[in-house]
Amino acid sequence: MSAELTIPRACTFDPDDWRIIAGYWYPVALATEVGEAPLGVKLLDQPLVVYRIGGATVIADDICPHRGVPLSLGRGDAHGITCAYHGFRFGDGGRCVDVPAHPQAKIPSRLNLRTYPAVERYGLIWTCLAADPDSDPELAEIPVHPHWDEAGFQRINCPWIDIAAFAGRQVEGFLDVAHFSFVHLKSFGNPDNTVVPDYTPVPTADGFEVEYWSTVSNYPIGVPDPSEPGFQWLRHFRLHVPFTATLVVHFPEGGKLSIMNAASPVSSRMTRMFAPICKNFNTDQPEQEVHDFNRIVFEEDRAIVEVQQPENLPLDPKLEVHVPADRSSIAYRKALRALGLGAFFTA
Repeated sequence: MSAELTIPRACTFDPDDWRIIAGYWYPVALATEVGEAPLGVKLLDQPLVVYRIGGATVIADDICPHRGVPLSLGRGDAHGITCAYHGFRFGDGGRCVDVPAHPQAKIPSRLNLRTYPAVERYGLIWTCLAADPDSDPELAEIPVHPHWDEAGFQRINCPWIDIAAFAGRQVEGFLDVAHFSFVHLKSFGNPDNTVVPDYTPVPTADGFEVEYWSTVSNYPIGVPDPSEPGFQWLRHFRLHVPFTATLVVHFPEGGKLSIMNAASPVSSRMTRMFAPICKNFNTDQPEQEVHDFNRIVFEEDRAIVEVQQPENLPLDPKLEVHVPADRSSIAYRKALRALGLGAFFTA
């Protein structure tokens, strides 16, 4: 059954804003998390169930059409998932294929699940609540992850992290270049290197990009920096509205570290941040080391984002004070306003 653009019962967003942001693609799970067993997730306040059958991924509303029990409480096998209440089974495409109480009766189409398209990319399962579930997955407007598909790059998916904050605040923090020397003192920040050189965001069709040059190193604290004194680090940010951004850090001797920050809005007050990473240096590094270092970075950011006030992102430029170092933040808020979102665009 195709998805209808209906507002979730417990929606925490302004309805008009929800309708706008529901038209974009977001990750809801790591590909490695999804199997035959039903997996419960939430996107934009909409509870979803995700499962695999016959090699295909199904994403549907996490509710049995019979008596309203979450399907994520049930079981799954090679034939589909079953509801924990009465054993109704749902298979390929979310179709109801078995009603145990009436095994010989014709199954009404109203028992089929409302489904959403599923696209696996960058080791993540993506969906769009407003997309046609029968559309061509190759045409899905999922942001590009620089270098992910190039030879010679190690690809790593960090465990997602839940942040008790609005996705817009989290993305803005990812784009911010003035906080390194204050927030990231356990990971890579240098408290003696606080000056933010000039930089200029350039608008794109779905956001902006910016090349930011500075002497702030990206090597972990405690790891010798082999770069020459005064080496200029290039950080190339790309913003894809509303809540996805990428960063390519250019290391010495042609090294590149490419990070995607995909902030999936669970609600207006909870964000599940996915971070697929690829790099073309030290490619035999154990993945756990990458996970551990980036977890430190994520936790440093989370500690700040979760206490920001107001909790939502003020799009009216007069509501917060800005300085030249905030050019990316200003460009981000301008891009969100251009989507037609409200002044705060959360309830």
